[in-house]
Amino acid sequence: MSDGGPEFDLVIVGSGAAGLAAALTAARHGLSTVVIEKTEYYGGSTARSGGGVWIPGNSVLRQAGITDSPVQASAYLAHVAGEGVPESLRNAFLEHGPAMLDLVLASTPLRFAWVPNYSDYYPEAPGGKSSGRSIEPVPIDGRILGPELARLRPPYLPAPAGITVTQANYRWMSLGTSHPRAIWTTARVTGRMIVTKIRKRRLLSMGQALITGLRAGLAATDVPIWLNTAVTGLEIAADPSTGDPGTGDPGTGDPGTGGRVAGVRATREDGSAVVVRARKGVLLASGGFEKNDEMRRQYQRPPIGIDWTVGSPGNTGEGIRFGEAAGGVLELMDDAWWGPSIPLTGGPVFCLAERSLPGCIFVSGAGERFVNESAPYVDAVHVMYDRHTDDNPHIPCWLIADQRYRNRYVFTGMPPRKPLPRRWYKSGAVFRADSLAELAGQIGVPADALAKTVEKFNDFARTGKDEDFGRGDSAYDHYYGDPNCRPNPNLAPLAQPPYYAVKIVPGDLGTKGGLRTDERARVLRADGSVIEGLYAAGNTSAMVMGRSYAGPGATIGPAMTFGYLAALDAAGVTGSLGLHHPEPSGGSAASAGDGIEE
Repeated sequence: MSDGGPEFDLVIVGSGAAGLAAALTAARHGLSTVVIEKTEYYGGSTARSGGGVWIPGNSVLRQAGITDSPVQASAYLAHVAGEGVPESLRNAFLEHGPAMLDLVLASTPLRFAWVPNYSDYYPEAPGGKSSGRSIEPVPIDGRILGPELARLRPPYLPAPAGITVTQANYRWMSLGTSHPRAIWTTARVTGRMIVTKIRKRRLLSMGQALITGLRAGLAATDVPIWLNTAVTGLEIAADPSTGDPGTGDPGTGDPGTGGRVAGVRATREDGSAVVVRARKGVLLASGGFEKNDEMRRQYQRPPIGIDWTVGSPGNTGEGIRFGEAAGGVLELMDDAWWGPSIPLTGGPVFCLAERSLPGCIFVSGAGERFVNESAPYVDAVHVMYDRHTDDNPHIPCWLIADQRYRNRYVFTGMPPRKPLPRRWYKSGAVFRADSLAELAGQIGVPADALAKTVEKFNDFARTGKDEDFGRGDSAYDHYYGDPNCRPNPNLAPLAQPPYYAVKIVPGDLGTKGGLRTDERARVLRADGSVIEGLYAAGNTSAMVMGRSYAGPGATIGPAMTFGYLAALDAAGVTGSLGLHHPEPSGGSAASAGDGIEE
């Protein structure tokens, strides 16, 4: 290894929630730490996200009165993750996620609130909860960061100036003016905007708030974040037990058979090359490979590409490649945190409420329904891929809606009744016609089939029972439904022209495949042995959720937890699973709405 470069106990690659949680933990345990970020912004995909955190049994949920038990949580995660995820990995997340959250609460200005009744994605499964286990950051004033606020990665859908919307707000605001709670919530958010402007605050919510709070905590510990610094490879030191210097050079593709990861090679903003040495280890938390077209085509099913993801632009898979070159084995590379998305001209829109609200359906190229439109978004896209053929394309599929739907509900941020932008029509993402037959001709589906599909669905809507796909049967479906729509909050006939067709593609929040790790976030070889000094967390690792998705925030909760576990292991905290944690010194929770400026 080169001498004379900077040296830290723990070197962290990536500045999303996994990397920042790890850095906080390392600092709390006395480790010198640096966070290396290749882009000009810190925050990664977390800063672009809803900011939800799914961790069963945490202190915020307890203070909100949400009852849970380790037995319930374990049964549920086992059901969701499936047999492919080791029990040790699931147990590590469930056992130590609450401790991670307490450390964050004690080390940052962050406060969290339960997201009321944002159901687990499979609430009817063993251990599932219709009340939900998701929490979100209470809005926070970005001015606490000072000049660092300018380097926070922007959200993927910027709100109008001064508007701060939480996940709890979004559910009701999507209903437009169709429900009294929607009107009240919109007024509340507007009032918050006015107060924020009067007080000259920069109130941030969702993923922006989460990263802001984590960054403020790191600033208090003097942990540096090196922006515009690209890691170009890992440094491998000799294995002290054998003298083997190891291999693992990304430049040669050598997978590596020995040695210890003892640092990284990087290029700083000024173009200078540097070796950053790591006494205790390197954590790869640089996100997935959703923005790497070559890797997506190598590992994932067509049609695929980089244009449908809302992941961070910097997520191009280098961390995964570096870990593989050092001997790490890859898993789940064909999968992602999928979600039906609309390919609009300004970038894709990840569909949440739009597909669940009554008065719309999905149809394939054959003009037929094929899925519960309100199903968990990963499942919906899995069905799109599984059923896609040249003869009956499901990619893209089409969201069909009527004018009643547009009159009542917000659509991708557009208020009810407001005409959709002309550029959306010109781009081929949206079509409009006075009849279903005309609409079918515009999108190239059989007119008779579309008419029969709508007629059958309308019968289901009138009875309130979707006999084909069970839409509205699950408590999860209801979260983005319309409570005023009876007898089923997810079903209403498509009967009022004009009709709309919206192109739907398999978008994602990021890829979920990566390096296989153990319960301490240590990267593993194919034979199960540990690569000394190398850790991975977040979407650089093969996620604990397997091919599914437990609930809102089930990307960020595990990412932060395994970042925390990596830092504890590097600090030599050994006990059961190598883990114990400091007692939090600050408050731990906020009730829904607390801390939100009115």
